[in-house]
Amino acid sequence: MTEVFTPARLGPITLRNRVIKAATFEGRTPDALVTDELIAFHREVAAGGVGMTTVAYCAVAPGGRTDRHQIWLRPEAVPGLRRLTEAVHAEGAAACAQIGHAGPVANAASNRLPALAPSPLFSPLGMQKMQVPDEAQIRELIAAHANAARLAEQSGFDAVEIHFGHNYLTSSFLSPLLNRRKDRYGGALENRARLAREIAAAVAEAVGGRLAVTAKLNMEDGVRGGLTVPESLQVAAWLQDDGHLDALELTAGSSLLNPMLLFHGSAPRRSFAKTLPTPARLGFRAMGRIFLKEYPYQEAYLLERARQFRRELTMPLILLGGITNLDTMQRAMAEGFDFVAMGRALLREPNLLRRIQADAGFRSACIHCNECMPTIYSGTRCVYRLEVPQAEALSRTYRTT
Repeated sequence: MTEVFTPARLGPITLRNRVIKAATFEGRTPDALVTDELIAFHREVAAGGVGMTTVAYCAVAPGGRTDRHQIWLRPEAVPGLRRLTEAVHAEGAAACAQIGHAGPVANAASNRLPALAPSPLFSPLGMQKMQVPDEAQIRELIAAHANAARLAEQSGFDAVEIHFGHNYLTSSFLSPLLNRRKDRYGGALENRARLAREIAAAVAEAVGGRLAVTAKLNMEDGVRGGLTVPESLQVAAWLQDDGHLDALELTAGSSLLNPMLLFHGSAPRRSFAKTLPTPARLGFRAMGRIFLKEYPYQEAYLLERARQFRRELTMPLILLGGITNLDTMQRAMAEGFDFVAMGRALLREPNLLRRIQADAGFRSACIHCNECMPTIYSGTRCVYRLEVPQAEALSRTYRTT
């Protein structure tokens, strides 16, 4: 227990303990700007005892959002984000901004901008072909990540997490299934990894060692023909050798093709169908079992894959996936992981860390039903917690815009 709840260095910053609130899109930004509800969400988690809380998802460009209600980092967003980071700091925690571009996962219809993909793909969300960026546009995207990192610093964040997972833009470049380019950014793994390495370098240069810089990296996509563990290990080794990152958070799965590999537990197909308009709902009912596969839940369900990265790498690693109690946290520390990241358990009990510190045997009440997943655009929450008035108000806002 001592090691989990002692201060730890993450690059240039020190966290009060080794537990990080993972990025889970909050659904509390109907105008793509910070709201009091978003601040309250992160203040509550910070007061609950985490070392750092992660704001998700801060897009680097308006077309890089999975929905137009998400924050994209521009000067107008800074005042609200500064209020948020000040609230988190007042509770003794650090604040991290997750930055990235959703790429093929972006909702072109909602954003009213084309989704991006490394190679030609059709967007079922936008009902149109995705745009394939040329090398000049890729350079603009890299610069957009650097600019987002600078804005995060102006907003008072202590760290930025670059999204290299879940088949978002950079992850899609890593995928041999999605990336069939013939230029410097396609083909061999070294070329497919080029975008990730160049973004990491640009972000690190932008913040100049003043902020911690981490990245969320897929260990595998969980899709036939997608990124595999051996390939990801090589990408991680390159990122380590480049020296631009202070830690890697290890994840898995594809928001585009296999999202449940990240979550494990029950697949909430019926609840998801209810959130969709009628034509999409019918299609989802027909294909939902294929899209939302079911993986049995167990504590630390990504640990077996992550162990391979811990054996091969010397850089700090953050273990994600099924971290809900002290035994699991201690196990992660014993196996050489520097930090753990928690998501759903903190939706159920934002004060879980305080309760564990008071009682080492305390167990999370999260039942891994994943019914929180369909709430992401109406105020992300555990459906078994008492509802707050803001959640229903946000739900009405998202349904009518």
